[in-house]
Amino acid sequence: MASAIDPYSACDDEIPTIDYSLLFSNDPHQRSLALEYLGQACHHYGFFYLVNHGIPDKVLDNLFKGISEFFDPMMLEERRALYSKKDPMDRIRWVLNSSSGENREYLKVNSHPNYHFPPNPSCFSEVLGEYHKEMRKIVVGLARAVSKSLGFEEDYIEKAFNLKSGFDVSAMNLYPPNHISKGEMGLAEHTDPGFIITLVQNVDGGFQILSHHGKWINVHIPPHAILIQLGDHLENEVERISVATLHGPSLEKSVRPAPEFVDETHPHAYLGMTYKQSLEANGNDEIDYLQDAGLYESQEEAVKSDDKAGGEGNGKRDELQELGYSA
Repeated sequence: MASAIDPYSACDDEIPTIDYSLLFSNDPHQRSLALEYLGQACHHYGFFYLVNHGIPDKVLDNLFKGISEFFDPMMLEERRALYSKKDPMDRIRWVLNSSSGENREYLKVNSHPNYHFPPNPSCFSEVLGEYHKEMRKIVVGLARAVSKSLGFEEDYIEKAFNLKSGFDVSAMNLYPPNHISKGEMGLAEHTDPGFIITLVQNVDGGFQILSHHGKWINVHIPPHAILIQLGDHLENEVERISVATLHGPSLEKSVRPAPEFVDETHPHAYLGMTYKQSLEANGNDEIDYLQDAGLYESQEEAVKSDDKAGGEGNGKRDELQELGYSA
């Protein structure tokens, strides 16, 4: 989303820090205060740092080590040979310098409800799997905490978005240092779809977030903390490794304003649509990837397939369910 505000004039305003453990404290007063602070952070900022989240430091350290080994400069030609074919059946996508004016190398995978990770370097797939398993627990926990901060039942958002079948995409990025990138943006100003975006990285600084008040804020994620984003963000040109994961609802889940917030004086401000329709309307390439690879069918398409092909349709649906992409 374009903005007339100069990202190079960003400030160092304080970003809220949420203690994840306090959101589920056994002390009712402490838990109530933590949930209230979470609600304020979501409402007034749209992003915050998450600490004491329970993901072991070793898991994050192994993650960055594995990503660094994957992006080994000496193995660049091997990556070109393995991942630059752009075959729609390839479930692992690797890109170097994706567009003009941007300077990054990235690996993108669908991490939920099903995932496919690179087999090399050794143990990399296992490391990624462990990280995303831990992160899914955090995402579900945050959904429950946000629900309670809004005055809803704990599982309200979890059910409303059908997070059990949520569609998650993870991008592992390598950004060169400024003297190599020659001042080019690692990743230009953009918005991300989904319920929340989680981001971890191995260095301090390097990108900015656009606040609700239209001001760019420099981001300095504390060591082993997670940046949780509900809004816009911008990545800058500092050398670093980052892992950004978009955690979305189920593709077939209808997303619309909660009826508890809609009445005659506060009518619907947005049209309801499925998450898949929202991705398509915004030109997101993940749907094209799934459809081209034959890994996605809507419920309506699956029914038509059954009507036309009988047993073949059932076989296709079984295949989709096995892959984890069926509705």
